[in-house]
Amino acid sequence: MRSAALLLLFGLLGGCANLLAERQAYLNQFIGKPESAVVQAMGVPSRSFETAGVTYLAYSEHRIDFIPGTPMYAPFYFGGYGGGFPPQIVQMDCETTFQVVDGKISTYTLRGNACG
Repeated sequence: MRSAALLLLFGLLGGCANLLAERQAYLNQFIGKPESAVVQAMGVPSRSFETAGVTYLAYSEHRIDFIPGTPMYAPFYFGGYGGGFPPQIVQMDCETTFQVVDGKISTYTLRGNACG
């Protein structure tokens, strides 16, 4: 039973790493492509900024996750049951910023707790 729980935990952690790898693989396809390819695939950016001939396109994602509370049950001789963890609301954000040089995507950065 204990080894099954550990296997499940490592599987979940590995799944998180795969989501980041999938996002990076998707974004890597835009490197070297014209700016219009990103706008066509991802829509109009949330923000854009231009300085010294370099344009930055920022795409923001926001969501709210609800983590349900967990009750803590204990045998009667430990004081019955109660306690546990209260429910939590967590704001998840990811900002993808593309750097555009000479009309082509040169790189991107990811920032936030929901990027992978």
